Amino acid sequence: MAEAKARITEWLAERGIGEGTVNFRLRDWLFSRQRYWGEPFPIVYDEDGTAHSLPESMLPLELPEVDDYSPRTFDPDDADTQPETPLSRNAQWVHVELDLGRGEGVKRYRRETNTMPNWAGSCWYELRYLDPHNSEKLVDPAIERYWMGPREGQPHGGVDLYVGGAEHAVLHLLYARFWSKVLYDLGHISSVEPFHKLYNQGMIQAFVYRDGRRIAVPAAEVEERDGEYRYQGEKVSRVLGKMGKSLKNAVTPDEIFAEFGADTLRLYEMAMGPLDVSRPWDTRAVVGQYRLLQRLWRNVVDETTGEIAVVDTEPDEETLRALHKAIDGVGQDMTALRFNTAIAKITELNNQLTRTGRPVPRPVAERLVLLIAPLAPHVAEELWHRLGHSDSVVYQDFPVADPAYVVDEAVTCVVQIKGKVKARLEVSPSISDEELEALALADEAVVAALGGAGVRKVIVRAPKLVNIVPA
Repeated sequence: MAEAKARITEWLAERGIGEGTVNFRLRDWLFSRQRYWGEPFPIVYDEDGTAHSLPESMLPLELPEVDDYSPRTFDPDDADTQPETPLSRNAQWVHVELDLGRGEGVKRYRRETNTMPNWAGSCWYELRYLDPHNSEKLVDPAIERYWMGPREGQPHGGVDLYVGGAEHAVLHLLYARFWSKVLYDLGHISSVEPFHKLYNQGMIQAFVYRDGRRIAVPAAEVEERDGEYRYQGEKVSRVLGKMGKSLKNAVTPDEIFAEFGADTLRLYEMAMGPLDVSRPWDTRAVVGQYRLLQRLWRNVVDETTGEIAVVDTEPDEETLRALHKAIDGVGQDMTALRFNTAIAKITELNNQLTRTGRPVPRPVAERLVLLIAPLAPHVAEELWHRLGHSDSVVYQDFPVADPAYVVDEAVTCVVQIKGKVKARLEVSPSISDEELEALALADEAVVAALGGAGVRKVIVRAPKLVNIVPA
């Protein structure tokens, strides 16, 4: 394909009816904004209108205070009116006398009153996070190389994983990559690419209620009666859609924080479903994750006395198997960003510990706290300190599963004859095909089902299936 394009371009150029060119995906970028918020441009204009950049000694240029930054209304019939930016209302800041160090002395200048867009900061904020208090450079080169530079398995360097919504990430990543390439070419950073992998998370959705005019009404004020939905007595329709102020169905996090706490909200949002799938919000379902944290707390802390309820004993084999299977499963789920199934496995382990009715052994309690720490950091931190640790749970290694306890002691093997189940055998997970075939053919139920008929073929899929085809 590339060769064909080159030959076609050459043919057109030879005849003077076309020429080769390069098209870039980066479109025109409206960088300037007529508003107050945003980084101010460090640019001033002299009396001739010539633009000059401020010297480094005058940076950073900070936004001034303004009394009013709302849009101004002008008379469209008045030809003398001019658009007015919020910054231009602060004449003391706009019109200044400066010595720019060009050997011209103090002169009168006018500042640029437009501001930069949100992109200006968000295109490189991951670099500033590395070294936020550096007043000399955007980031110390040694720190940038340590965190963002080329490394084993990542020859171009950059952020390992970028999680963002599809609507936002497309434009942001396009301009962030442009910004990064400029910084790399200027020698300020060592990473050739800013981001290595993109993961688009799904949207949190909510029900939208509309009246007869198809206008959205406040979701919080809608009542359900006999399977219908009504707002101020009027029947309204309900559809699942985006969550936002314009649709009057936004949920305020502050309300969830106040009633259930931040960890409950975090767990609920992650437990709703796969991270990359849009999920509907249901405030009533939040209580499920709240109960998980309550049960976890009770497994570690005595609610009556406030003392630690765990015991300094070694767990039995059944508990060890449940623990290490959970560690193995949660670790794999976290690596694959399957937070919902990781929470399910933690819930299963926690419920099993609750059902036993016995005090939880300390080794199990500590590992359980470490498992949930990335998902519910506040509760985990409190429990970790109550368990007697003075250092933060943040700096602990994630638990490692013991393979000996992850593998089941026995699995159920299904024995079929002509596709119908005739027997079930409890066998070792490591049993060989030959051993499993011999065991199946010797089983009394299988022998009876064959009724003396010979065996033409045996298909074995150790350790879970044996399929026998009679002669």
